[in-house]
Amino acid sequence: MKKMNIFILIAISLLSCNKGIDITEEVETPNILTTKTITIDQRIGSQIVGRSVIIRAPIVSNAEKKYPLVFAFHGRGGNNTSWVNTLRQFTDSGAFIGIYPQGHLNSWNLGPEPSTADDVAFVNTIVETLSAYTNVDAEKIFAIGSSNGAGMVNTLAAKTQHFKAIAPVASQLIASIDISSQNKPVSIFQVNGAQDDVIPIDGGERLGHSFFSAYESARKWAAQFGCDLSPTETTIAGNTSYVFSGCTDQAVVQYLRVENAGHGISRTYPQLWQHIWAFFSSL
Repeated sequence: MKKMNIFILIAISLLSCNKGIDITEEVETPNILTTKTITIDQRIGSQIVGRSVIIRAPIVSNAEKKYPLVFAFHGRGGNNTSWVNTLRQFTDSGAFIGIYPQGHLNSWNLGPEPSTADDVAFVNTIVETLSAYTNVDAEKIFAIGSSNGAGMVNTLAAKTQHFKAIAPVASQLIASIDISSQNKPVSIFQVNGAQDDVIPIDGGERLGHSFFSAYESARKWAAQFGCDLSPTETTIAGNTSYVFSGCTDQAVVQYLRVENAGHGISRTYPQLWQHIWAFFSSL
């Protein structure tokens, strides 16, 4: 019996000393993105500015699920808190995780704006920071922007490759945004109010920018991504939809003209956010 015990002790000793055998299994702890506000430090001019990013995750998160991200960019003079309630129905239910950055001086730098921040670099840093989380679907990152924020999402679609689709609302492309070098097709859902007197649907010189017409803006995106330039025209709840299909990599460019809306489109068309999310989630 004593010999048997000695043999067992020797075997255990040999196993513990043999560094080539790993007798323990490391369990990776999931790094879950939850509701919180983070701060991204960025140099703007001679100062380091802390810029807030509100993150809204589902009330009940599934640690094994990867959630789409929807960035939302406020208009000039606005702030990121406005998106919390606007998109709450989607974030609370787990449709996506909402990412709401704050514009420096309450604006996005499209040229003649209060802000001189490099907002593309700011968003690049946010995306890089969020990529470390295990419940983020990096293949499904979307962006909504309103007014000045719409100009920002057009800029991001032109200059980065993060986004699967964008929804510019109440603004169209401006002449200073060069989309010609973007070789990764991005789906576009552009929404404009036919009665908009801030950024007219027919374009022109406004707010220090030269705007294309809303239709021409959508057509430019469609041309860049190799879409059929003869769109399918339909009527949705009395509004006119133009869909440019046949695009490279199955991208879609859609322009929705909301007939009775001004600059605040969602007040006239309250189903706007559901319509945008339906577009995103179909891709």
